[in-house]
Amino acid sequence: MDPGRSAARPEPVATPAPSKPVLQETLPDSALQLLGLLQQEGRFVDFLQEDVSQFSDAEIGGAARVVHAGCRKTVHEHFQFEPIREETEGARLTLAEGFDAASVRLTGNVVGSPPFTGTLKHHGWRVAEINLPKLAQGHDVRIVAPAEVEL
Repeated sequence: MDPGRSAARPEPVATPAPSKPVLQETLPDSALQLLGLLQQEGRFVDFLQEDVSQFSDAEIGGAARVVHAGCRKTVHEHFQFEPIREETEGARLTLAEGFDAASVRLTGNVVGSPPFTGTLKHHGWRVAEINLPKLAQGHDVRIVAPAEVEL
């Protein structure tokens, strides 16, 4: 080292920008099939398409209970859920460096870098199993509720 020079500080290393995720097209068939199943059991689409502003809260609540029961039945028949975090909601936990940011959303005063310590507000849900019915060839999944004609 040159006695007239002070110790050189290392140059900061530029960290590469995170790569943009590759977006892929999804096929709408499964989504449309699920929408049809929710309509069939819970009248989900009918409920959402209805202008509920003209009804009382009690009337909406009664309808929501029926829609909830049918949709809940459908979802439980075709999906098995598991919690993402096993801790009890309200528990304190620490997320180490490298935690799965797709599985855990940080809220509140998020500054700095991991480890992060906070309170579990919701344990999250992950679909463990999907069991949708097979589609018959030629079935138009865009028809989620056929028109009804009473004779």
